[in-house]
Amino acid sequence: MERLVILGGGESGVGTAILGKQKGFEVFVSDKGEIKKKYKDVLIHVGLEWEEGGHTEEKILNADLVMKSPGIPDKVPLVQKLVNKGIPVISEIEFASRYTGATIIAITGSNGKTTTTMLTYHILKQAGYDVGMAGNIGDSFAQMVAEGEKEYFVLEISSFQLDGITSFSPHIAMITNITPDHLDRYDNDFLKYVASKFRITMNQSSKDFFIYDADDDVIDAHLKKHPIQASKLPFSLHGEKQYGTFLKDKQFVIKTHEDTMELASDSLALEGQHNLKNTMAAITAAKLVGIRKETIRECIQNFQGAAHRLEKVLKIHHVQYINDSKATNVNATYYALDSMSTPTVWIVGGVDKGNDYKALMPLVREKVKAIICLGMDNEKLRQTFVNAVDIFVETYAMSEAVKVAYKIAERGDTVLLSPACASFDLFKNYEDRGNQFKEAIKNL
Repeated sequence: MERLVILGGGESGVGTAILGKQKGFEVFVSDKGEIKKKYKDVLIHVGLEWEEGGHTEEKILNADLVMKSPGIPDKVPLVQKLVNKGIPVISEIEFASRYTGATIIAITGSNGKTTTTMLTYHILKQAGYDVGMAGNIGDSFAQMVAEGEKEYFVLEISSFQLDGITSFSPHIAMITNITPDHLDRYDNDFLKYVASKFRITMNQSSKDFFIYDADDDVIDAHLKKHPIQASKLPFSLHGEKQYGTFLKDKQFVIKTHEDTMELASDSLALEGQHNLKNTMAAITAAKLVGIRKETIRECIQNFQGAAHRLEKVLKIHHVQYINDSKATNVNATYYALDSMSTPTVWIVGGVDKGNDYKALMPLVREKVKAIICLGMDNEKLRQTFVNAVDIFVETYAMSEAVKVAYKIAERGDTVLLSPACASFDLFKNYEDRGNQFKEAIKNL
């Protein structure tokens, strides 16, 4: 019996443990920290061996295969020991994909991947397809595979998950865009991060498809140096393409090698230029799997979008409050500020991941009337923006930030939480940050 060791007892770890046991592995789960009660209960119920609060090396270094949580860096000494012993260390995405015959649509990118994944899934589901949504969103991919075969899986995949693949090969791969993010995990080398994203295409053949943003200079430059096997279907807001998706006379034109489809682009439920692109990516995939034009049209008109992503919370005294807590990098916040059409009180800050805020300066000068910092260390934000706005305030709790925003905002303004940073200094995660924002607004 092969021994499967799982590092990390979270969503991906426990899902892999369930699938591993089902496939006849001897399974051991090890977590350096504390395993949440809901996951512990599952491990106990399934009858698996596990430990928390530290790693017992002799129980790990005898593995035949190791699945490591995407949150654990490759440079950790224990991971290095496993690699040096020649023990394969893979991601949950790689492990689960070995046990499904489903057609996989895999989506990555610095921004927009959650919305694109949800919209793609929404269209397939509405069309009556047997489809599951997993990966970096919602349920564990491995657990879904363990629970039963699907015809399709739509997966949101992070660069960390892609770092742990060897044979994973989606039929349709997408990169929504690539901007600097998580550089602390890639030796502050942007090109390493770009290469990580492109691993999504590395096992594709000429029978597969690659959907990507043709307006993204980083993607374009990489493709020129590193040709790929899959059929390329770019999407663009600027100009016609021989194949792919583009805008013409307020119509989405989707051209595949088979035929062409046109859809009205002016009735989207989602707002903003970035969501035009997310929609283009999703409808290209929907066209490839044979979904009817009417179904796609209905879906893009009624799709509500992801929570914590430009989510309208409440209007109080004619001031709109918007929760964009999912904006954990500069580019996501750029999209948010760009979509503002009223004077904006901007709540920003958190754990800086090597951010360069200068790209936001023109938008700040044009649209932002006040900046409220929310983080343990706001010095970099202060240095960048203190002279660009009339009001600059530092706060250290969400309730405080929202109260200050309430005092500053006037009739017709927008209060925007779009942090451009990770959340781990003051919050559990971006969901916790967004939920605290919404709760603080309700308490005004």
